[in-house]
Amino acid sequence: MIPDEGQAAFTQLQAFLAQHELNEQGRLPPERELCDILGVSRGALRKALAIAESEGRIWRHVGKGTFLGSKPNETISPSLTVANLASPIEVIRARLTIEPALAREAAVNASTADLEELRLCAERGREASNWRQYENWDNRFHRAVAKATQNKLLVLMFDNLNSIRRTVVWGRRREDIGGPPADHHSFLEHEAIVEAVTDRNPLESERAMRIHIDTVSRKLLNSN
Repeated sequence: MIPDEGQAAFTQLQAFLAQHELNEQGRLPPERELCDILGVSRGALRKALAIAESEGRIWRHVGKGTFLGSKPNETISPSLTVANLASPIEVIRARLTIEPALAREAAVNASTADLEELRLCAERGREASNWRQYENWDNRFHRAVAKATQNKLLVLMFDNLNSIRRTVVWGRRREDIGGPPADHHSFLEHEAIVEAVTDRNPLESERAMRIHIDTVSRKLLNSN
């Protein structure tokens, strides 16, 4: 069972990651600084970081620091350029192939904790006050769908695709002032996915995710 001290620090760490902008590499502040920011001990922080790392929310590089997101696949050379990895169209086609299938599997296999995580991500995404917060919760939402499949190979596939997506798409990150409008399309689309997965409806889950990815893709292409 997770110690209360570590769990409390983990909750504070989650809130910090959702509400604060990190640098372009997604690197977290040093441990000593994080302790001061969160008001926790070094031991509690390390437990929180261990929890976050085990869930794929952060990864650590010895000598370089702690970074937001999943550890990049080491088989993909970091020297490859965005153009060598994929084009936006290729990312879109891959997402339309993979993510609806993940949603279908999630509807069959999601645990109670998975469903709670999906609801939390959808709610926090709607409450985001700026685009960086929204994108963090959006990224977490889509990984939660993958994790809800209870299939480590599918999660690995998603993480590899998501790493490339973040390079290709986030590299063109919007610079709009403010945050998502109240009628942002993803809010209702995320909620439709959550509802379908919660209802254990594989076909509707797949359909809801396909509609969502298709809408995101069309808006991305129209903005370029």
